Amino acid sequence: MIGIDIVEIARFEKFLEKKTALQKYLHDEEILLIATPQTAAGFYASKEAISKALGTGIGTNCAFKDIMIHKDEQGAPYFTLPEELIQQRAITHTALSISHHGGFAIAVAVIETKEPSLHPLSHKKQ
Repeated sequence: MIGIDIVEIARFEKFLEKKTALQKYLHDEEILLIATPQTAAGFYASKEAISKALGTGIGTNCAFKDIMIHKDEQGAPYFTLPEELIQQRAITHTALSISHHGGFAIAVAVIETKEPSLHPLSHKKQ
């Protein structure tokens, strides 16, 4: 399953002035990784993209803080989810890509599962 989201970076410039604004959608560990509005926007877009790849969107089944964004040793982003959600969705692999350009941040999330997609069109005969 694939999810994508794009946001305008300018929306996040004031977020850095108020750490409480970041706390609405980020964990304290994630906030420590935020140095620029581009990164804040990228993390927000990532969480939206991940929730779309899950097929839930942000809501009661998947909240912003159910998703945790990390960076590996080379600075590449990846994410983790609660074990309950991983088991419920039979998730086997995940991937995340974030990019910034021209005043926008975009994120693409890929989630692979053991189960075939639940989307009705994925079972349509050709």
